[in-house]
Amino acid sequence: MSFLSFLFPNNKPKFDENIPVSVYQFKVAALDGNEIDFSTFKGKKILIVNTASKCGFTKQYAELEELFESHKERLVIVGFPANNFMRQEPGDNEQIAIFCKNKYGITFPMAAKISVKGKNMAPIYQWLTNKNYNRVSNSKVKWNFQKYLIDEQGNLIKHFNPGTRPLSDEIVELLK
Repeated sequence: MSFLSFLFPNNKPKFDENIPVSVYQFKVAALDGNEIDFSTFKGKKILIVNTASKCGFTKQYAELEELFESHKERLVIVGFPANNFMRQEPGDNEQIAIFCKNKYGITFPMAAKISVKGKNMAPIYQWLTNKNYNRVSNSKVKWNFQKYLIDEQGNLIKHFNPGTRPLSDEIVELLK
């Protein structure tokens, strides 16, 4: 390493050509074994949420379902179960599906369990958290129930911390 490269390191961002350019190019496994094709959501806002069944925020499932039911003509919610925070999503896909249906009556799409941080971060979360891909902002998933809102054209609008309730004015105002 030369002295100049030490002083002025190459800070070019890492870029993975395997990460889709558009959110509409993502196809992810669903909890039920089918596929969730994001291209079918064109023209609607998309709220992406990493979920967990044994978290202090788990009761947000009820508000997510209410938000989905009251706005489903122009909003789709996609839940992504993840076990990244204190092992608060220990179940397998079948157990998670049963929990979501029986406890909260979830009808919005739920993806198969993934990782939302670290070296095994799912590609869709790489897109959501990296400005090089989403062209809006960098973020880190801080905990379960962090939310990412995407507009009708597939552009990231904003992300919301886990404590932001799904029915908060901050989110609902952006759905108008």
